[in-house]
Amino acid sequence: MKLSTLIKSVKVMNISGIPFEGNEQVGKGRFESDPEIHSIHYRAQEVTPGGLFVAIKGFNADGHDFIEDALERGASVIVAQKSVAKPSIIIEVENSRKALAAISHVFYGKPSEKLLIIAITGTNGKTTTAFLIESILAEAGFNVGVIGTINYRYSGKIFANPITTPESLDLQRILADMLADGITHVVMEVSSHAIDLARIDHCGFDVGVFTNFSQDHLDYHKDMHTYWSCKKRLFTESLIAGPKKDRALAVINGDDPKGKELLAHLSIHSLATGLSSDNTIRPVHIQHDLNGITGKISTPAGALDFKSSLVGRYNLENILTATGVGIGLKIALNAIKAGIEKVRFVPGRLEPIPNATGRFVYVDYAHTPDALENVLTSLKSLLTAKIICVFGCGGDRDTDKRPQMGEIAGRLCDLTIITSDNPRTEPPMGIIDQVLHGVKKVAAFEYAASDLSNGLKKKGYVLEPDRKKAIALGVTASRPGDTVLIAGKGHETYQIIGNKTVPFDDRVEAKRALAKSK
Repeated sequence: MKLSTLIKSVKVMNISGIPFEGNEQVGKGRFESDPEIHSIHYRAQEVTPGGLFVAIKGFNADGHDFIEDALERGASVIVAQKSVAKPSIIIEVENSRKALAAISHVFYGKPSEKLLIIAITGTNGKTTTAFLIESILAEAGFNVGVIGTINYRYSGKIFANPITTPESLDLQRILADMLADGITHVVMEVSSHAIDLARIDHCGFDVGVFTNFSQDHLDYHKDMHTYWSCKKRLFTESLIAGPKKDRALAVINGDDPKGKELLAHLSIHSLATGLSSDNTIRPVHIQHDLNGITGKISTPAGALDFKSSLVGRYNLENILTATGVGIGLKIALNAIKAGIEKVRFVPGRLEPIPNATGRFVYVDYAHTPDALENVLTSLKSLLTAKIICVFGCGGDRDTDKRPQMGEIAGRLCDLTIITSDNPRTEPPMGIIDQVLHGVKKVAAFEYAASDLSNGLKKKGYVLEPDRKKAIALGVTASRPGDTVLIAGKGHETYQIIGNKTVPFDDRVEAKRALAKSK
């Protein structure tokens, strides 16, 4: 594709290394020689001859430091956010992340304009809601692709996805690949980082979904106001911009205070979902137990009876949200019902670990105060026996939530086992001490690991930084009928310790521990 075509929608500050006539401030004009661009890159090590390299500043490295590498590998054009003196075509832009999104959108043929895209944001529930919507769309006969925390997948193919929402270049490439493979509908989890870092710029959304809002990512956003200001931009900017703005739909959890705020101010068509009677999509005659949720949902298209294997009130909220998307897209009630019922479980989201010991063991991704309280409250409301929680908090992340999560576990569990999550570059015991500060407020008794084989005499806690041993302790301390929740990592198959990523899967370790128990 010609360079002049690629930069038409980019805010250009200066162009050097090639004669140019016109208004270079907006990238509009005529190149005396208009080079053909064969590929786009933001990683210098991946540059191929004739490629365009966009230098963006990342969390751990700055692409501007690798421009020389990109040129050595054959880059014919450099897009940068600062002045660069190199013997090449240099396009200086106001924001290189935004430039990458604009260029990628054009280079890959504007794929989002040809797909129906559903964007899901919120602190918790994105992945489960995505699975439910994917299932509903598939039951309605559509070809569905998903881009989410666990992976991205389409047409029976599954690919690893290192971050919830890919960088703009990767996102546009994935959308283009999906389109070429016959995909018609895409369900996408959208993180606050993706919104703030322009990864979803120039991505045309048909439906925006809001699940909930609570504390998370304050290591990045610094405060809740900034975090929320970023989240809501999906609805106040992305959803109402571009060629789809006249038909855009918002599906909002109306029980959440921030959801109410969105509903009060959005000008586009919106559907409110939630447990309260003032929502458009709401439940009636609901029954909960450890086998799932059964009941009826009231919708504008009629009542929908369903039976789901998912457990807990918060999963009912996810089911209502997915139903709202189905209703908004005018999908038949029988397809919505079938889609809901087909989702037996979501990997790492209150995922049951089968066993013959009579224990109820679950692995869950809960890594925020709200998510941990939701899952423990749901389990507690369904149980009469003891609850044991094994969890830790990630290193190099929001420190304020550590004592909060400790207090929640200590208050709602009979035994809290504090361990490592992904400590990253922090000392594990330093993180554990911060969690412990919250636990001690509500559960002051400390068990020794050797005490746990005799069962639990009183509410308390135990410290075990080795996550494998902590999971085994949780099973050892439990008795038939008890519940063990292993929280924080969910579907993850690794631990990040220092700068190393080592294989580790809570589900595998739980199965091993159960195999050794009586």
